[in-house]
Amino acid sequence: MTTTSNPWAAAAPPTEADFLALAESAWAALPEPFRRMCGTVVIQISDFAPREVLDHFEMESEYELTGLYHGVDLTGKSLSDPSPEPDYVFLYRMPILLEWCERGNVTLSELITHVLVHEIGHHFGLSDDDMHAIEDSAG
Repeated sequence: MTTTSNPWAAAAPPTEADFLALAESAWAALPEPFRRMCGTVVIQISDFAPREVLDHFEMESEYELTGLYHGVDLTGKSLSDPSPEPDYVFLYRMPILLEWCERGNVTLSELITHVLVHEIGHHFGLSDDDMHAIEDSAG
């Protein structure tokens, strides 16, 4: 089959750089009050979570974890004792791609936005309804 008869023949999965660009666009589209609440957040893309992280959450498969928030939430931060490290959101590319393929009813950008909002939202104790409202307002 040639590329013209099969458009997928030359297709490659999105790279870590592609994922980062999608995640940064998703972050920029989130409501400003939500981004302000988060403070400085660094988004990191990796193919999979490290084994020690999966073990901590008692996950057997590296495909089980799509993202993770690592940092101090606002209730633990103090102006008199600022954290020397920024907070991080880790997005795991291969599990997200698998979920995207299996679902088939959302765009990759929508799924990345979902994982990003949920990792931050769970860390800050937001309800699922609150997180869905944030996702909806991001478009």
